[in-house]
Amino acid sequence: MAAIDKYLRAVIVRAEHEAHEDGSPAIEAQHLLLAIASDPEPAVRQVLDSAGLDRHAVRDALEREFEHSLRVAGIPRTAYDLPAPSRLPTHPTMGTSAKLALERAFAAASRKKDLRPAHLLLGILSARVGTVPRALALAGADQDDLTARVRRALTEEYT
Repeated sequence: MAAIDKYLRAVIVRAEHEAHEDGSPAIEAQHLLLAIASDPEPAVRQVLDSAGLDRHAVRDALEREFEHSLRVAGIPRTAYDLPAPSRLPTHPTMGTSAKLALERAFAAASRKKDLRPAHLLLGILSARVGTVPRALALAGADQDDLTARVRRALTEEYT
């Protein structure tokens, strides 16, 4: 098994755990991002660290995004005592935003053998709408700058 296959498998297993912890029936892009932020892969870590986005910061940003979305819908978070996420023993399926992130990651590499961990981060950051872009904006992270940093990291890795 190639190194990238092992990496992808490990990220998806961690993302499945993140989705399960959220009580989500599907692995979404935010779960992939949390999984990547938990990983010590050097090129990805350097990009995320440059924006102050470790796993804890990503989780906080996602929590702020959730609260913001509730407020936009006219629901103050403090008005309701939300139940804890359901953690039934199920295996979350791959959700649409995660599938799209993976497709964009694979499309960003010219061949599968050229695929690197940073491509997965690039696939996640390439989304212009959704939970991850909203969370990054609320965290004060410049998504375009992060994307450019990932692209530079990939270029440097090939040279």
